[in-house]
Amino acid sequence: LSRPARGINDGRGFMFISHRGEVMPSGYTRHLVVAKPHPFYADFGSGCRIVDVEGHSAIDFVNNFTALIHGHAKREIVEVIATQAGRLLSATLPTEWEVRLAELLVERIPGVEQVRFTNTGSEAVMIAAKAARAYTGKPKIAKMEGGYHGQFDLIEASFQPPPDRWGDPARPTPVANNAGTPQSLLDELVLLPLNDIENTQARLRSEANQIAAVIIDPFRLQLGMVEPRSDYLAMLREETARLGIVLIFDEVIALRNSYHGTQGLLGILPDLTTMGKIIGGGMPIGAIGGSRAVMSVFDVDSGEPKVKHSGTFTANPLSMATGHTGMSLLTRDALDDLAAKGQRLRDGLERVRRDLRIVGRVEGRGSMSSLMMTDQPTTNYRELASVMASGLLAKTLAFQKILMAEGVLSMRGSFIGSTPMTNDDIDFTIEAVRRSLTKLTAA
Repeated sequence: LSRPARGINDGRGFMFISHRGEVMPSGYTRHLVVAKPHPFYADFGSGCRIVDVEGHSAIDFVNNFTALIHGHAKREIVEVIATQAGRLLSATLPTEWEVRLAELLVERIPGVEQVRFTNTGSEAVMIAAKAARAYTGKPKIAKMEGGYHGQFDLIEASFQPPPDRWGDPARPTPVANNAGTPQSLLDELVLLPLNDIENTQARLRSEANQIAAVIIDPFRLQLGMVEPRSDYLAMLREETARLGIVLIFDEVIALRNSYHGTQGLLGILPDLTTMGKIIGGGMPIGAIGGSRAVMSVFDVDSGEPKVKHSGTFTANPLSMATGHTGMSLLTRDALDDLAAKGQRLRDGLERVRRDLRIVGRVEGRGSMSSLMMTDQPTTNYRELASVMASGLLAKTLAFQKILMAEGVLSMRGSFIGSTPMTNDDIDFTIEAVRRSLTKLTAA
């Protein structure tokens, strides 16, 4: 892949890059892409590769934070965008695409009987919290310490709290993620210690009359670095059902783990599921789905709904059309192939790790893999934060930078697959990792 670089090169980088700080705070819209002196600015993508404005090509293992499961410029998706854009971009009225995508999700996701669409995963989480409160009549929401569920200010609290504010391990203290978050909002959040069955049970039981919902990513905590144990998830399902608490699975990322989502793999069904990323085919989208009983809070057939939900671009026909197209292409065979390539990558990463005697472990499932350069246990946020602070974060970021120079775009040791990837792409990546780790250990 190649294309002439665009822009004016003044010897320090392209002119628009050198002026970025004048038009955006610090020059970025997404903090996760911050890099010095500046990040790579994307130009175009094709298949599993992305090319920056200076013409450098890399295999994309970030895929817009897992959203692009079909990679870049998938022909069927590009065609439906062109067709739908020529017919209708957005409208107040519902469209057939909305119904078709809802039918597909209900058919695939076992815990979903009805669906409503939003514009992002963050918005889906926000609406799910409203639905749980309306359904139960209780005010508080519980989440895992260190859990990430988008940028809803209540539930983003204690995503990455500093150690001096953690509080009691059995009853973690909610810590605002942003300056200006009112304490009154934090008082509505209950933090649970991931994988600690005894203390989680005790907390849920002691505050059952106040907790409307528990939200958890059933696959990973902290963007893929800590996994909830299956017995912990089973306990959450049992306790929430017994105590009248809504269980929410955040499958915004985890949905790609199988044809029926992570809940289908585990055989544990939540009351509500939040979705996003892959269900939009690359366009902005979010969704909340669940049982008819809980989703009844949105009903307007019998009068005023308990939860009023709308939005200018909610269920816009462009996202609905690309979403249905992308999900239709994501067949069982396509997901099986993704999983096979994910296993090929993990096997290769483990082989390299052993050959180079790198301390650590390779983890993952399906199309999501990660290389953790530590042998320390990370079963909850506090263990992970301690390991990161002891040097793992700096090492991982250095590895990420070297790997990009080798032609592989990754994020903090994570590798997110896409359907256009071939075995040759996987093997190229494995050898790029070998070269990168060799350089890292020699530095």
